[in-house]
Order: sequence, then structure tokens, then C-alpha cells
Amino acid sequence: MTSLRETLLSADRRPQTVDALVGVVDAEVASKSGLSGAAIKTAYKAATKIDERIVRRAIAGMLPDFLDQLQPYWEARAGAPFGGQLAQQGERVSETLLSVTDARAANPKHAAVAKVYGMLRGKAKEHVTAALPRLGAALQSQMD
Repeated sequence: MTSLRETLLSADRRPQTVDALVGVVDAEVASKSGLSGAAIKTAYKAATKIDERIVRRAIAGMLPDFLDQLQPYWEARAGAPFGGQLAQQGERVSETLLSVTDARAANPKHAAVAKVYGMLRGKAKEHVTAALPRLGAALQSQMD
């Protein structure tokens, strides 16, 4: 079985994988509503105002670690849609992915971005869990 890392970090797939994941983030942010949605949209806009490529660079930089964390779930999916596999174990998968972003936030390149992340971290698991079906579908499409 080909690993997520081996396939999605290859020179011919990595750019498209990063594009797909930026699309996931953009779609998830756009789908948020209410007060917490407004806070997320404001934080996202502020982060991209600091650096318009910040999301792309963050994804590209953390992608190897994310893929390593997701590999056991990929192997366990037994042909099932990957988004559904991730959603079934949403809390555990979310904590696994957030451990990667937490480590990155501990050594930020942009203090302002780390501050915004810190303000939103309390609700992050809820939002990551909601994004898992879309995330899994995006990664699976890149693997096919």
C-alpha cells in the first residue's frame, strides 16, 4: 500500500495537494456562521492580511506531519471513503491533527498569527472535527 506521504509529497502531486487543502480551509471558513463563525472569518481575514500566502505556507510546512498522523487512518479505511473514516473517529483524529498545529504555534514565525491561534484554539477541535469529511475527501481525491 502506498503511503499518503509517499504519494502526496511527490514532486508532481504536492502542489495540487496543497491547493486542495487550501480549498478545504477556504470552504470551511466560508461555511461558518453565527458569532463564532464571524470570529473565525475575522481571524482568517486578519491572518491573510498579515501574509496573503500564510495559509498555503502553513499547510505546505505542516503537510508531512499531517500525513504521518493520518496514515494509520488511511490504512484502516478498508476501501471506505476516507472522509467518513476520519469522521467516525472525529475526536481522536482532531486531537492528532491539532497536536501538529499546537507544536507549530509553540514556535511561530508570526507572533500575531500565534496569538490569533491561541484565541481560537479552545474551539478548534469542534471546527477540525466538522472539517474531517471534507479533508478526507480532498486527500482521497489526490490519492486516486
